[in-house]
Amino acid sequence: MQKAIISFVICALLGFGLGYLVFGVIMGDSEKQPQVTQTETKDSTTTKSPDSKETATSSISEDNILNKRGCLGCHSVEALNLKGGQVGPDLSQAFGNVEGKHGKPIEEFLKQPTSAVMSGVIGKNPLTDDERKQVLDLLKQASEAK
Repeated sequence: MQKAIISFVICALLGFGLGYLVFGVIMGDSEKQPQVTQTETKDSTTTKSPDSKETATSSISEDNILNKRGCLGCHSVEALNLKGGQVGPDLSQAFGNVEGKHGKPIEEFLKQPTSAVMSGVIGKNPLTDDERKQVLDLLKQASEAK
């Protein structure tokens, strides 16, 4: 009986230790993790040939709203050269695609997301009206750039 109790205590400690390591250290708390920064910045307006579908995009600073709010921890925005995480989808076309995918316009989705993951992310730390406007401006710019 004593061996069973000792084995249980050791297994419990190992389980808690592994749980802490995986969920606390490796995955981390999203509010405590350092924000992913973009790896490349554009420092001038790009010019395209008249027959190109890309529009001119201005410089995107490293302190953009997507970086400040941690969006780039899971998402990237390839159209704006904002490198980020690989877990979430690329947001380059989110401005036009969210309504078809989630059943509501992107403005409403940013207020009350319909996906389980984003409900948890935004629900814990909602965007202010100004932050929502900044996100929408960047996502619109991204959708026009591709």
